[in-house]
Amino acid sequence: MILVTLGTQDKAFIRILQDIDKEIRKGNIKEKVIVQAGYSLNKYKTDNMEMFDLIDREEFNKLVSNCTLLITHGGVGSILTGLKAGKKVIATPRLAKYKEHINDHQVQIVNEFSKKGYILAYNEGDKLSDILEKAKKFKPEKYVSNTDNLIKIIKDFIDNN
Repeated sequence: MILVTLGTQDKAFIRILQDIDKEIRKGNIKEKVIVQAGYSLNKYKTDNMEMFDLIDREEFNKLVSNCTLLITHGGVGSILTGLKAGKKVIATPRLAKYKEHINDHQVQIVNEFSKKGYILAYNEGDKLSDILEKAKKFKPEKYVSNTDNLIKIIKDFIDNN
């Protein structure tokens, strides 16, 4: 099963749904596709994917655990959810020019995670079919959180000032 999560942004993200739908129709995606569509739910209709508004945390975690691939927008939380679960992640940034976000910060997020070998980036101009093919052999780098170190730095700063 492929899990698609579009985040909680109050703007539709139809491009990725259209691209996934196209790959299903072409036969390049044969697995069941479940989508947490959020705001995009009523903006795109298809019979090729199971689409939900928001999925409660417990069910969402089960879906992440069971998916073979996570396709997501370029939000850090969604990317980290997949990485922490040891999943292959394809991330595509929401873009301001399509009114999917207020700016293009997700481009930087997706490209940085991709450069480190954690995820596969799906940027504008790329073909989803090519990225899906790469995903078959992709072995993501193990993600190591730096949160504890960051907390220590902040705590030391507070204690010393």
